[in-house]
Amino acid sequence: MLQIVTQANELYNEETNEFIYVKPQKIVMEHSLLSISKWESRWKKPFISKEQKTNDEMLDYIRCMTITPKVDYLTYANLTRDQIKAINDYINDPATATTISDLRRNSVNSGRAITSELIYYWMTAQNIPFECEKWHLNRLLTLIRIANIENNPKKQKMGRRDIYNQNRALNAARRAKHNTRG
Repeated sequence: MLQIVTQANELYNEETNEFIYVKPQKIVMEHSLLSISKWESRWKKPFISKEQKTNDEMLDYIRCMTITPKVDYLTYANLTRDQIKAINDYINDPATATTISDLRRNSVNSGRAITSELIYYWMTAQNIPFECEKWHLNRLLTLIRIANIENNPKKQKMGRRDIYNQNRALNAARRAKHNTRG
């Protein structure tokens, strides 16, 4: 959970030629599966992707993360660079002491688009309760990876001898299939 307190400020609306007073406000946010679900339902695209988000998309995601009720829309326009940096640092925080080697980390992702529905499926498949949808997203994804590793012991890292034997068997099968000698 992240708490940010915005300062009072006076903004100028060029369209109406009026000054707008923005009150200070405490905003409580949570980077969670629930937040991503809200964002994806609005933008109709996966949040977890290599595609860079626009400023509007990120500002809307900050709104989706907000669990404080009735936050004035102008409060978000009043966020400082330091506050935006704190929000981004919070989003990128692993939120857990658990580390998983890079070899294992990619086993859940496998290069396909990751949507909130896919993560909900993973939770269901691993018997993770839906109450965890409010956890920090990185912590939830780590739990899913651990459950996947622990429930699939055959996917343990193979030793060199096992890799060589597997490759030898695959090559022999290919040679037999294509009637070649190498």
